[in-house]
Amino acid sequence: MTLTERFLKLVSFDTTSDESSETCPSTPNQKVLGQEIVRQMLEIGITDAHMDENGYVYGTVPATGKGPVIGLIAHMDTSPDASGANIRARVTEPYDGGDVVLNQEKGIILSPAEFASLRSHVGKHLIVTDGTTLLGADDKAGVAEILACAQRLLQSGKPHGAVRLGFTPDEEIGRGADRFDVAGFAADYAYTVDGGSLGELEYENFNAASATVTFAGKSIHPGSARGKLVNAATLAMEFHNLLPANEVPACTEGYEGFYHLTGMEGSVEHAQLKYLIRDHDAAKFEARKEFLVNAARFFNEKYGAGTATLTVKDSYRNMKEMILPHMEIVENAKKAMEACGVTPQVIPIRGGTDGARLSFEGLPCPNLCAGGKNCHGRFEYVPVEDMEKIVDILEAIILGAAE
Repeated sequence: MTLTERFLKLVSFDTTSDESSETCPSTPNQKVLGQEIVRQMLEIGITDAHMDENGYVYGTVPATGKGPVIGLIAHMDTSPDASGANIRARVTEPYDGGDVVLNQEKGIILSPAEFASLRSHVGKHLIVTDGTTLLGADDKAGVAEILACAQRLLQSGKPHGAVRLGFTPDEEIGRGADRFDVAGFAADYAYTVDGGSLGELEYENFNAASATVTFAGKSIHPGSARGKLVNAATLAMEFHNLLPANEVPACTEGYEGFYHLTGMEGSVEHAQLKYLIRDHDAAKFEARKEFLVNAARFFNEKYGAGTATLTVKDSYRNMKEMILPHMEIVENAKKAMEACGVTPQVIPIRGGTDGARLSFEGLPCPNLCAGGKNCHGRFEYVPVEDMEKIVDILEAIILGAAE
């Protein structure tokens, strides 16, 4: 099975995760894909391949020489931001720099005028969808690349330490590391293969939290409401307007943090706002949370106790503090990229990965590129040649650590 064939097989499974579900994994199809991954692992010779009761898949490429035990990790679920059902993926002819018609009937076009990243992939074969679903390169490209690397290592017989493979459910809804068996994985360190463009290497990510603000109103007939009616939906609008208008994802980049309104509902008697809170800087992150606390307090002082109820839940922290004592694993990845003719691009993650959580659980785990572009949307694509180069990089990391 070629890398492309493997990837196309993986994306044929609908593994959209579901934040509202309380099961693990959050959707049953993730276990169906997990069974397929176990089958593929056994097929290439990974004899201990298995899936646990929570849908986590593990296996080992045995050591053929001396070297550290290195883990390679990717996630099986796809984002609920766009449909992952009935994905119709195809490989284009070598890209000529123009528009790519995804869906002639619906007039859906992938254009470099809108997605400038296309211009850097002229001459490459792109894997795209029909424009009605996401592709799933986040992170099934990572899964396919890890399996292809494992197959290559098993076939080559070149000396290296043991390589642990781990595939997680529910990363997209922040639960991928919840039940990961760090002790059983028994790696000295690991890499998540869950980044974007070829060459990306990341060991910094956002500090992250979620917040929910609930507003209690008082419904009175509008004909006699003067001085009595309290409109919860209006309160929610007022609350949101207290937040800095330019500290949102659409106005920030790099290390800049933000508040992100992800959901809202409201009526006269009840309203609710849901936010993501993000910042790379720990002090600024805490200040963002405190801002929301003070805003809720202000509302309760202005409109009465119990008007606004705020809950804040931390999601993950910046892995940088846990990676800095182990910077050699970042340097090894940079050397492997350079040996494969790829220029490393060390950038902060404007998000998080399983590796952020795992790094705080004793498994240092920077993030490597997987090659996907425009993830979480209908215009997602991945260049075949970039995926193949990432397999080269993974192999170079493993073999380089044994030298």
